[in-house]
Amino acid sequence: MDPVRVEELTYRYPLGEVALEKVSLSIPRGIIAAFVGPNGAGKSTFFWHLNGLYRPAAGEIWIEGVPVSRWDLKELRRQVGLVFQEPDDQLFSPTVGQEVAFGLQNRGYDPGRIAAEVRWALEVVGMAGVERRSPHHLSGGEKKRVAIAAVLALRPRILVLDEPTSGMDPEGVESLMRLLRRIRDEFGTTILYSTHDMDLVPELADRVYLLYRGRLAGEGDPSEVLTRPDLLQSAGLREPRLGALVRGLREDGFLGSLEGTPLTVADARRALRPYMREGSGRERR
Repeated sequence: MDPVRVEELTYRYPLGEVALEKVSLSIPRGIIAAFVGPNGAGKSTFFWHLNGLYRPAAGEIWIEGVPVSRWDLKELRRQVGLVFQEPDDQLFSPTVGQEVAFGLQNRGYDPGRIAAEVRWALEVVGMAGVERRSPHHLSGGEKKRVAIAAVLALRPRILVLDEPTSGMDPEGVESLMRLLRRIRDEFGTTILYSTHDMDLVPELADRVYLLYRGRLAGEGDPSEVLTRPDLLQSAGLREPRLGALVRGLREDGFLGSLEGTPLTVADARRALRPYMREGSGRERR
């Protein structure tokens, strides 16, 4: 049973504008799923349906096999942890420790369990020992980690992050990717995130869902979706730069026998190594 299943999801804004139109998809358990699309494609609106912040005009969403409409909202939001794009929209407590403890306190956990879960969640995100600091005095990347810790403390099965790398420097992006991989690998958490960074998608995602004008325009493995420049361009996106480079070399008559299109640096090094050896051999002759 897939942890997330959506059938014919439709949502309209109060003035009648369509935000999502008959979106149907399933997300396998324990993967990192990237939702890509231009601004206004419906990515955030889709995410906000998953834990009951929005209610569909039509269609249905199943979380762990149960329709969202049948979930108790408090329990649903424990199962589906949502991290907003801007941490300042989510952080409001005087200290980091109080922030991470907030959801646990609302569930009525005893103080000993709360303290243990706060320590665990902050350790997972690499923020151990900062319980007494104000979240408002942290860097942007640190705030993002605290927001993730506050959600993780409830042990969600599904973690949803809206534009998690927005405003981060390259080191922060790499650090966040390592964190999300750890959460997936160690705890089996199903992770959904949205992004505009097409170069990040093949480095992190197991599966890609492309939204455009409120509709699902494509889905599949990164190698299936991100190697279709016509599809990406029609949805207002560019292809990953590495894929564009390999495609250009192939069109120029190089790499004719190369199978597939490597999209990550590691894959490209492995795929291009024979061609580099061949070129070196010609130079020595």
